[in-house]
Amino acid sequence: MFLPSVIIKKFGCKWTIVGCMCCYITFSLGNFYASWFTLIPTSMILGLGAAPLWSAKCTYLTIAGNLYAQKVGKIGKYIVTQYFGIFFLIYRSSGVWGNLIASLVFDQTPNKANLTEADLLCCGTGSCKVITTNRTVMSKGPSNTLIYTLMGIYTASEILAVLLVTIFLDQISTNQAESEEKSVSSFRSNFLETFQRLKDKRQCLLIPLTMYSGLEQGFLAGDYNKSYVTCALGINFVGYVMICFSATNSLASLLFGKIYQFTGRKILYTSGAILYVGCIIALLFWKPHSNQLALFFIIPAIWGVADAILQTLTNALYGILFEKHKEAAFANYRLWESLGFVIAFGYSTFLSVSIKLYILLTVLIVAMVLYGVVEYLESKMPSGTPHTANQEPITSQQNAQSTNL
Repeated sequence: MFLPSVIIKKFGCKWTIVGCMCCYITFSLGNFYASWFTLIPTSMILGLGAAPLWSAKCTYLTIAGNLYAQKVGKIGKYIVTQYFGIFFLIYRSSGVWGNLIASLVFDQTPNKANLTEADLLCCGTGSCKVITTNRTVMSKGPSNTLIYTLMGIYTASEILAVLLVTIFLDQISTNQAESEEKSVSSFRSNFLETFQRLKDKRQCLLIPLTMYSGLEQGFLAGDYNKSYVTCALGINFVGYVMICFSATNSLASLLFGKIYQFTGRKILYTSGAILYVGCIIALLFWKPHSNQLALFFIIPAIWGVADAILQTLTNALYGILFEKHKEAAFANYRLWESLGFVIAFGYSTFLSVSIKLYILLTVLIVAMVLYGVVEYLESKMPSGTPHTANQEPITSQQNAQSTNL
């Protein structure tokens, strides 16, 4: 919660991104010999790096979008949302390539289990622990050679990514409005800035929406793959199902980033909520069977479209509402989204699938109601308020940065 503001203001967005990406490499290295003593420490390193990385990324895109909007004479919030759409197009496409690589590598391992009709009744909302046990016993794990091959590909890709960012990404100021002569904020003020953001009622009202982002991703990655896909089809189908989710999510992110300026946030958020509700209700009543292969892909595809709306618009919304406190605002975003992940995986082994779906539905409804309150508060604010207006005169330094971008 507190690291992003301090690190970004100390090292800038570019070098924060470079350093924190290296934390991801340590986690991949830990998976070459997966054990408690390698995965727990590297998971902690990964978590410490993730918050500044994502906050720096969001800050960079917000500043770059506003600079470009000033340069071409367009409205900043539209360009920022479009930038986030392009980012999530590329980011979510990694799920396609990553899962495709994993599926192709692990398909070389025999992994079939014969289930009876009675066994299939335990899939979905009727999940039984015995099915998971049987699957584990009857499934042969991948060999060390395949694991080393997969992790070698992932680690090489991460090293290449770090090199690309180091060489080609331009450094960008995190506060264009400040002159070079202005004194640097104290460590204490930077450290507490994220916590102080909670004094803003809009930030507090967005907490359920942000937590839902973590909850829904955690459910799809964990419970859907375990209780629906793996249970009825086998673990070798998980990669292909997630490819479908990532592909639709990636393309939808670009689409919604572009059409936002024509529809506005409210219509898109409402559409996303309707898609989520439809998927949740379908999962509550669906009895998965291996004969219904198409449904295993249709549901994550629709889920991917809804997630694209949620991720693209919520990231952009934080950048628009809290333009003067971007680092702290995005640190809050990562905090509450990560808490959603923690909760989703935390109660995964204790609650039934149906209860988890009802929790998702409840949080979604609460989140949308409170989001509506945020929009109401925004509509009552003068049009020239600092966080929505991008009317500040562009300086020569900003013009140079936007031209370079």
